[in-house]
Amino acid sequence: MKLLSIAIPSYNSEAYMEHCIESLLIGGEDVEILIVDDGSKDRTAEIADAYEAKYPTICRAIHQENGGHGEAVNAGMRNATGLYFKVVDSDDWVDADAYMQILDKLREFVVDGEAKLDMLLSNYVYEKDGAKHKQVMRQTGVPKDKVFTWSDVPHFFKGHYILMHSVIYRTQMLRDCGLELPKHTFYVDSIYVFNPMPYVKTMYYLNVDFYRYFIGRADQSVNEQVMIKRMDQQFRVNKLMLDKYDFWQIQNKKCRQYMLNYLEIITVVSSIMCLISGTEEHLKMKAELWQYIKEKDARLYKKLRYGIMGIAMNLPGKIGRKISIWLYHIAQGIVGFN
Repeated sequence: MKLLSIAIPSYNSEAYMEHCIESLLIGGEDVEILIVDDGSKDRTAEIADAYEAKYPTICRAIHQENGGHGEAVNAGMRNATGLYFKVVDSDDWVDADAYMQILDKLREFVVDGEAKLDMLLSNYVYEKDGAKHKQVMRQTGVPKDKVFTWSDVPHFFKGHYILMHSVIYRTQMLRDCGLELPKHTFYVDSIYVFNPMPYVKTMYYLNVDFYRYFIGRADQSVNEQVMIKRMDQQFRVNKLMLDKYDFWQIQNKKCRQYMLNYLEIITVVSSIMCLISGTEEHLKMKAELWQYIKEKDARLYKKLRYGIMGIAMNLPGKIGRKISIWLYHIAQGIVGFN
């Protein structure tokens, strides 16, 4: 059995996927690299097969009809044999030294062939095209260098936003929680992080800059203009997250608080993209989203709508919308996203 399964969702990735795969190969026999060709129309399938032929005990090529990023992740989870599971997108890569530390730490949590840790967190770095300064995203406020639970976290800051790039999950836990991402839908990374949270009992934060998140391609899904064109996808993900749980039934208050903060961030992203677009259609979508939340759960609506970010994204009138966008761009400049 492998220690770590790494899924690489790949669609028309011939230009950059080899850099990603090469950065992962140094994990050696403890790792299985699942290269998921999601119905590509370029040389992606050929490259995946070549790596499987050259490294048959490490690399596996998985071919499927196009189902989108989420279905490629699903295929990785279905085929994983590792005790732990990680997703690395085909245009990203990992740091070699941090990778070795990650694997060493995961080995410590394997006892008698069973994984004993639910989630390992590490840092990711925004490798923004053309940027001299590389923003490192750390796990602010959580205990370091020890196993901890939700109850051990003193306070979750509003901006504490775990991305797919930050997490390595225990594979069996993902299966136990029934995680399955929707097909042909963008922005499912949020669901991947969000849905398993009530099942996560033990965590560990290793303060290393592991994941290198490339950002800056014009066609990238997180590009602002691309997001505006795909607002229906963002809203679908937002609603799936809103509908997933009765949040007031989540017994651990710290876990619930983190998930509510996460929901607030996602709902703010949905809202701000509508404001930036400024079209009547998108402004109507924004209003309908907040009405959907209000009708679904008045208590949840109050929590999201009257939080700091909720207020900032719902300032009245044209001047209010301009202020909301201005505040968003300040945050964008500080963090370096998109």
